[in-house]
Amino acid sequence: MSAASPTKHEREPDPFRVTRWSPRVRWRLLPWWARVILVFVAARAVTTVFLLVLASGQGPNAWTGAHPGLFEYSNLWDSRWYELIAGWGYPSELPRTDTGQVAENAWAFMPVYPLIVRVFASIGLGWDAAAVLVALAAGLGAALVFHRLMIRFLEPDRAMFAVVIFCVAPVAPIMQLGYAESLGFLLLATALLLLVKRQYAWLFPIVLVWSFTRPGALAFALTLGLHWIVRWLRRADDPFPVGERWLAAAAAVFTAAAGVGWLVAAWVVTGDLHAYTDTELAWRSAYLGPVDLVPFTAWFASGDWWLGQPWGTIVVVGLIVAFAMVMLLPAVRRLGIDLRLWLVSYALYLLAVFFPQSSTFRILAPMFPLAGALAVPRARWYRWSLVVVLLALQYGWLFIAWSIQGRDWTPP
Repeated sequence: MSAASPTKHEREPDPFRVTRWSPRVRWRLLPWWARVILVFVAARAVTTVFLLVLASGQGPNAWTGAHPGLFEYSNLWDSRWYELIAGWGYPSELPRTDTGQVAENAWAFMPVYPLIVRVFASIGLGWDAAAVLVALAAGLGAALVFHRLMIRFLEPDRAMFAVVIFCVAPVAPIMQLGYAESLGFLLLATALLLLVKRQYAWLFPIVLVWSFTRPGALAFALTLGLHWIVRWLRRADDPFPVGERWLAAAAAVFTAAAGVGWLVAAWVVTGDLHAYTDTELAWRSAYLGPVDLVPFTAWFASGDWWLGQPWGTIVVVGLIVAFAMVMLLPAVRRLGIDLRLWLVSYALYLLAVFFPQSSTFRILAPMFPLAGALAVPRARWYRWSLVVVLLALQYGWLFIAWSIQGRDWTPP
């Protein structure tokens, strides 16, 4: 053998052969939808471990016995309202307390999710399993659509990391619990994608279903109205054809009407114009007693209840200012005007009608487009640290809001 010819063991390894089938390369070779599915499944597997740990230590409560199974444990709290609706529908006469106030009742929960679950439960799955599987399927759909939304504003790796954040967020377990949130996420993500693509005609059926799934359509009506104004003002640089003007305006009006559809349904069935709003206020009465719905006062009332004065007002004003500053951050501005209009509209909607308490973090979840802003930094240490922190917060949220300790007053 020539001295210039290296032996088999002396040859340099082929870099392509070494890295060709490395996990990173295999990951990059997968189609986007396969990567989203793997991220979602991995995230839900971690959450399942959290749920099993908490279920193993769960004592007897109003919904289960001690140490319930996974499916049973995944259907606590409002899950049982949905089961009640699927089996018995809505009351034609509002229940009332001893003082004559409207009591907590099924009208606070919209019918699309329980009707879908009832279909699957009727084929032998049982309510608990069907409720979880429907939530999981909708959550996966939401993750897939969210990726298509993010890819319009972010580079591929950042869009995928936004999906990771969406799937491991502190309240992400709601996508495998017996709640309607994941179906709401799917419909919202679809509506936002259609808005960004300016496919206004498809918004009509999506908004209609969403309006009877989860609250929020009124906020989206505001988004559509602001979107119309922005397009009109920018028409010199971004043409706004007459046909699109009429269609976008019609979509905004339709969404506003659909947004009060459930209120009208409750009124028609019970004969009480305030049936829905009084029902929602029944949950607030546990904190404030009987109150009327006065827009833009609930956050200040909550601040006063939790912190007293003057800190209650100071903190609320500080949160409003902080949110406005967040909307101006470069990472948020990368998400485009339409997503920012949604974030502002939904924030105004919550400021107008929501009373902050232990459900606040779940109610804030429709602001999930902010995951795109968190996904902008590319440093590995940042990404891994963020995932660890979010998973820790997820377990904390489950421990505080989902598990039940005695006379628990912290529902999710």
